[in-house]
Amino acid sequence: MKEKNIDAILFDMGGTLRSCAPHDVPQSETMLQIMDLVDAQGSPEEFGRKLSRRAGNYKRWSQETLCELVEEELWARWMLPDRPSDVIEALALQLNQLWRNARGVQTIRPDAEDVIRELVRRGYRLGLVSNTTSRLDAPRILEEIGVTDCFETVVLSATFGQRKPHPAIFLEATTRMQVHPDRTAYVGDQLSRDVAGTRRAGLALGIIIQEPGDELPKPLDAALTPDHIIHSLTDLLAIF
Repeated sequence: MKEKNIDAILFDMGGTLRSCAPHDVPQSETMLQIMDLVDAQGSPEEFGRKLSRRAGNYKRWSQETLCELVEEELWARWMLPDRPSDVIEALALQLNQLWRNARGVQTIRPDAEDVIRELVRRGYRLGLVSNTTSRLDAPRILEEIGVTDCFETVVLSATFGQRKPHPAIFLEATTRMQVHPDRTAYVGDQLSRDVAGTRRAGLALGIIIQEPGDELPKPLDAALTPDHIIHSLTDLLAIF
């Protein structure tokens, strides 16, 4: 059934427009690059474990507070607080990209460009709302897909300062686009962030993309049940 009364569709990035898979490059190589940049000594394996612990502490803090920091603050305050802050802030973008790249290879969904352009052709207005510690990745990925011109706004937690499921990050996008939340849909991959945030912000629809064969956890709150579950971006064309 085609949904009616929807003017705008907001997309998540990670897990939705693209996925992340492990790669074959040893993490120790990346750690050596980071250590060389910040003039750190010791074992790259231990250095990597230290950064992982600190990244975990930051993630817990950000999830509890629903706050997100720009790269400069993240690296100076959380990741490498034992190094000179002015040095770390100057290197923060480079450090963050190296750290994120060490986690895996980003893979764009093969149907992303065709689906996005077809939705625009059908008259829908598009935006991006994403939790991320990088202000560079999402714009770069949209450029790689070739759909930068299709998105009216990009709201990233790293630059906005709040993260999903806080309603403010969704409403920032609808405000920028001058569309009503109750005429806006959101496409994401996590019940706790994407559907919960959709409900809090008063958006019309929360749609979850689920990998074929994966089992969606049953929400404890019935309000977090998604309006639609899709298994590919192409499935959106049957909804809109």
